[in-house]
Amino acid sequence: MASSSCYNSPCAACKFLRRKCLPCCIFAPHFPPEEPHKFANVHKIFGASNVTKLLNEVLPHQREDAVNTLAYEAEARVRDPVYGCVSAITFLQRQVERLEKELDAAKADLMRYASNCNDVSPPLIGSHHHEGENIGSTLHNMAISRRMGYDHHGGGGSYFPWNDQNTSGGGGGNI
Repeated sequence: MASSSCYNSPCAACKFLRRKCLPCCIFAPHFPPEEPHKFANVHKIFGASNVTKLLNEVLPHQREDAVNTLAYEAEARVRDPVYGCVSAITFLQRQVERLEKELDAAKADLMRYASNCNDVSPPLIGSHHHEGENIGSTLHNMAISRRMGYDHHGGGGSYFPWNDQNTSGGGGGNI
């Protein structure tokens, strides 16, 4: 950012501190006059002299990140004087833990489903059997497919157990 002293308008820090904003002002690139609350919060929590020392110790290309971090922490401290941004971090950590548990539960359900699907084999295509011999496996397949959201009667073509990945029955033999 360009120094606000070029426009004869002091930066938010100099305006807040009621001092003249010099061309070499360390605050000017980071606290524009349009954001007076940003410096007010940082000053209230950290103090202008501490921020000056910090910015002088930090490399110039890291100052913007340092100021943004200070501003975030200061705003968090204004909202929550006891915990500051730690409360937001704790909230996010708990949310991550909860989502990890949900993901683990979903993975476990998927593994159970996959193991159930692997335990059954489709009937042999070329096997000759009488009509109704494999009715149990067909009903089982339809039940699994419905749980998975497939509709066998909704105009999506005919249902054939050997086309379904989730078939059961011992290779087309008698039950």
